[in-house]
Amino acid sequence: MKISCELKSKLFDFISPLAGLLLTLAFEPFGYWFFSFISLAFIFASWQTLSPKRSALRSLLFGLGYFGSGVSWVFVSVHEFGHASFVISLIVTLFFVLVWASFVGLTGYVAGKAFSLLKRPVFFINSSLWILIEYLRGTWFLNGFPWLQVAYSQTDSVLAGYAPVLGVYGLGFIVAIISECLISPLALLKRGSKLNLLIALCIGGVMLNSYRWTYPVGNELQVSLVQGNIPQDKKWDLSNRDVTLKKYRELTQQNWQSEIVIWPETAIPAYYSEVKEGFLTLLQNEAIQNKTDIIISLPVKEENGDKFNAVMVLGKDRGAYRKNHLLPFGEYLPLQPLSGYIFDRLNLSGLGRLTAGGNQQQMLKAAGYSFMTSICYEDTFGNEQRKGLPNAAFLVNVTNDAWFGNSIEPHQHLQIARMRAIETGRYLLRATNTGVSAIVDPNGKIKATAPQFETAVITAKILPMAGMTPYARLGDDPIMIWILLSLMISFCLNKNSKANLV
Repeated sequence: MKISCELKSKLFDFISPLAGLLLTLAFEPFGYWFFSFISLAFIFASWQTLSPKRSALRSLLFGLGYFGSGVSWVFVSVHEFGHASFVISLIVTLFFVLVWASFVGLTGYVAGKAFSLLKRPVFFINSSLWILIEYLRGTWFLNGFPWLQVAYSQTDSVLAGYAPVLGVYGLGFIVAIISECLISPLALLKRGSKLNLLIALCIGGVMLNSYRWTYPVGNELQVSLVQGNIPQDKKWDLSNRDVTLKKYRELTQQNWQSEIVIWPETAIPAYYSEVKEGFLTLLQNEAIQNKTDIIISLPVKEENGDKFNAVMVLGKDRGAYRKNHLLPFGEYLPLQPLSGYIFDRLNLSGLGRLTAGGNQQQMLKAAGYSFMTSICYEDTFGNEQRKGLPNAAFLVNVTNDAWFGNSIEPHQHLQIARMRAIETGRYLLRATNTGVSAIVDPNGKIKATAPQFETAVITAKILPMAGMTPYARLGDDPIMIWILLSLMISFCLNKNSKANLV
């Protein structure tokens, strides 16, 4: 029997990376959102039956399958566009995967330790620990990496209605609870309550999906998003600059009927000082003459050498925003001087050299309305995007996902961005270089989109929105405080109780 149990355990270890892969399939571009419950149920069940060390090992294997499949696009970026060798690209990717997989391993160890100390099973332990570690990964370590958080798998499920109320961590907690219901005895609830809880959570999602937390203010606005489709390997080629600028200008001139025209991240492949007097002055005058506001993006270099990734508005209400939440290793180098030394040795020293714009920046305006701006990676931080409310009438995200080629990253990124529309109850205008550009309504549904790797302009009408969702008012703090308190209370109540397995 002992040998049989050991073989069974090793078999589950072998299955664990496949269960992690299954979780990746819950996200776009695959969209099998129900796989998230099956995958989490598997790893949650492991935590309740294994020792802390064994639980950590199986969770690490799960994490390797999860992130190994989910962030495989890192290899594309480093190898194809960072021009690193195949071996170096593979090493960088494997290290990246291992770092984030270790967070799943840490969750498994803590959960295994918790269950070894408890005298009886406690519901919510698995769910609470999963979200707690997700929060640490998404907000703290290396400036935060909230990619592949389980809540994002639910943008098209009935549970999406919880996002305007609880945000991604609250919605993720709901997903984890449902997964836990599939495997855990409810020690504190009566027999049959698991089914009742599942039904209640689903009904709650349906009801919340039909409720509107925000409302239109003002008239419809016609907006156009320009997708220039400039190949990443040619984008910064000096000989191609004039062709790029001409292309974006002509595509804009064809859409003067729109009140707002938006270009993608660093659509202008030149520093502000290089195009200020000629190109931008001419474009500014044309924008005013045609009563159109143009939202552009380009790098800015100060006299002291500081470089910024910026968004500017040309038209009646000129303004500028400089990216504040930078991408680790891509736009700044954490863990200095170690990371700088390693990147120099890998011949990747061109990465990680931008400066953050700062928290005290004025909100931009277009067509008479203030809007919340995010550049690329910034749209993954919901708690930061809500800070522009209630003044922001809509959201604007400019992105250059051309760095990741024809991988799953652009689709994952769009899904993350859509969650910001749901959380805030605002339209999202998302312009990208090679795709996926999209106009998203306040329910997270795509109203218009452009095909990848094609030059395109998508045009649609949106409504400026006002009002505040509960999440926009309160942020992530309430759900995280509730999770911490529930963990503390559970352990306190369990400490002196007798074993009472259900």
